[in-house]
Amino acid sequence: MADAFDVVVIGGGPAGENVAARTAAGGLSTALVEVERLGGECSFWACVPSKALLRPPEALWLARHSPGAREAVKGSLDASQVLARRDEVVHGYDDSSQLEWARGAKLDVVRGHGRLTGPRAVRVTLREGGTRELTARRAVVLATGSRARIPDVPGLREAKPWTNREGTASKAVPRRLVVMGGGVVATELSQAWRALGTGEVTLLERGEHILGRVEPFARELVEKALRERGITVRTRTQVTRVHRPGGQGEVTVTLDTGETLRADELLVATGRVVSTQDLGVETVGLTPGKPVEVDDQLRARGVEGGWLYACGDVNGRNLLTHMGKYQGRLAGDHILGKQVEAWADTRATPQVIFTHPQVAAVGLSEAEARKRGLPVRTVQVGLDSVAGSSLMGEGFDGAVKLVVDERRRILLGATFVGPEVGEMLHSATIAVAGEVPLDKLWHAVPAYPTVSEVWLRLLESYGL
Repeated sequence: MADAFDVVVIGGGPAGENVAARTAAGGLSTALVEVERLGGECSFWACVPSKALLRPPEALWLARHSPGAREAVKGSLDASQVLARRDEVVHGYDDSSQLEWARGAKLDVVRGHGRLTGPRAVRVTLREGGTRELTARRAVVLATGSRARIPDVPGLREAKPWTNREGTASKAVPRRLVVMGGGVVATELSQAWRALGTGEVTLLERGEHILGRVEPFARELVEKALRERGITVRTRTQVTRVHRPGGQGEVTVTLDTGETLRADELLVATGRVVSTQDLGVETVGLTPGKPVEVDDQLRARGVEGGWLYACGDVNGRNLLTHMGKYQGRLAGDHILGKQVEAWADTRATPQVIFTHPQVAAVGLSEAEARKRGLPVRTVQVGLDSVAGSSLMGEGFDGAVKLVVDERRRILLGATFVGPEVGEMLHSATIAVAGEVPLDKLWHAVPAYPTVSEVWLRLLESYGL
């Protein structure tokens, strides 16, 4: 006999937890299936531990650039304490507290690998052995996330490289580190391990630029900071072969130039692959290994009856944790019978890159807006244009750029670069998501002397 629930959620990461919590709070019996740890990638191997590694170097920089405070700073970072703090924020890689939360939220947690076996049917291969058959009276939700992509480079898999998981969980600081990729994971972890004491860090990006999707001024400032911190940044460079006997010890990386690099660890940060390969989606007419295409109510397209939903990375719409959580809340509401429409994940997405300097952006870049044929005007000012930045410390600089729809006089996007600018982003997110007219933004007066006063400089530059 199958266990019957109103809702079965496969995947206990942020997206799955939010769907399940929403439907359970609405009175629907809900099963949450997870094969690894409740909390998922973000909680244990990505967002949370990486920021725990990056925060101490940021705090140290701020202290060293504040006269009076810098005189009190003696010595360098204590890597062992930083790693201990990392272990603390991931609860020693133990999800007991998440399990306690789930039970308090009235969820039936099923530990094992779940896969579809047909309409509204899920078979779970239990971690302790055996199987459990689940059926869903109302909905099944796929929230299995994504995994690191390993390029098809000879010898790479056999070398057992780091992915984001090992790159955030290492117990020791490598002496030499080579990083494949130039995106968020690559830049953040390059800077983190360099700050923790890695003597040689080499970042290899096959494209023309690192952080290719952000505004050019932002990536230029980040690249400059990486180089200033002793990180070697090489663009238009490809890895052609990797050699590491037995998958341990020194790793040799061969480049398309014929050069070879030697390192203690090799971090692969070249994108993500959605986790649908072993999910049973073929039993309902979908393609394994491909994102589950969904409508704006997060229902899987091509599946009759509207009972199958997909949230988070698995649907390919937006591979950011907070947008997966957003989708989860909307999907949960739709399952409960409410009218919803997902649109922020395509038009008003915020993201923070926690390098130093930080990059915080929301909405469209100038290039994206122009590609869509929108009537664009941009304004850009430096953070040093306001008194508040000088009070934050010496060398507290950066820049902000707005992308404006000239016809409607609303913000299409905004990008901030500078120390701790991630905490300034939400005001821009509200302006973009709410389509607040610039003439009204002029009356949103920032407190003096805060760094947020840069909004006045931006609007003045625009002509208000």
